[in-house]
Amino acid sequence: MATRSRIAIEKEDGTVLSIYCHWDGYPSNNGKLLQENYQDREKVEKLISLGDISSLAPEVDIPEGSDHSFNNPDRNIVTAYHRDRGEDLNQPLANGTQEEFVRSDVEEYGYLFSKEGKWLFVNGHKSSHTREAVPLEGILKEEE
Repeated sequence: MATRSRIAIEKEDGTVLSIYCHWDGYPSNNGKLLQENYQDREKVEKLISLGDISSLAPEVDIPEGSDHSFNNPDRNIVTAYHRDRGEDLNQPLANGTQEEFVRSDVEEYGYLFSKEGKWLFVNGHKSSHTREAVPLEGILKEEE
């Protein structure tokens, strides 16, 4: 069963772009992967530029010589619908501001790389009126 999530980046002008991720969206997987492997804005931008993804992994780029594909995924490389399965590119969704992203359909869990370079977590199981973006680092410490 899928645990869906949205992964987003807050641009310097305050607008937010996000992509859908189908698998393993819970904090102990996608949250941990993002916190440990996506601390560089350029790498987060590269991830978002892939459009919607099937699964998150530590690396975005496919190394030369790799046979990574949708049907033969390398567990260390993000599996993307457009790049790896040949689907039409689903452009990142423009969510307006950080607050609008938090209140939007973040699927089950939402992750936002802020302008300040910190990962924030949104629990999509809560009512959109009571949701807030909290530091992902704190959520991961609670789960240890």
